[in-house]
Amino acid sequence: MAQDTVADAMNMMRNAKKARKEIVKIKLVSNLLVEILKIMKRENAIKKYKIDARDRSMEVTLGDFLECKVIKPRFMVKKDEIERYKRRYLPARNMGTVLVSTSKGLMTHEEAAEAGLGGSLIAFFY
Repeated sequence: MAQDTVADAMNMMRNAKKARKEIVKIKLVSNLLVEILKIMKRENAIKKYKIDARDRSMEVTLGDFLECKVIKPRFMVKKDEIERYKRRYLPARNMGTVLVSTSKGLMTHEEAAEAGLGGSLIAFFY
């Protein structure tokens, strides 16, 4: 376990997917990670997640994704620069999602472009 809770969780999910596991237990929880999992659930990358408040862990049931990674360093992008990073991190057009932390909260690259917002790149999955 390193300092970055989100990166550790994404690595655990990616490794579990490669090992053909369906459920992964993540031992550290953060608000940012919960928001990322909400978006991943909405995009069908995970099926469900359950937070256990007693031992501060969560159980994630994996869904339909091939890759999920954190973007390091967390680049600050303007609204018209999102397309460049989308091409850099995603394998093809209309495939995958880049997560952007904006002043209105965490959202996908499509929602950020629609709202005309820039922000900090957090992670991507496809």
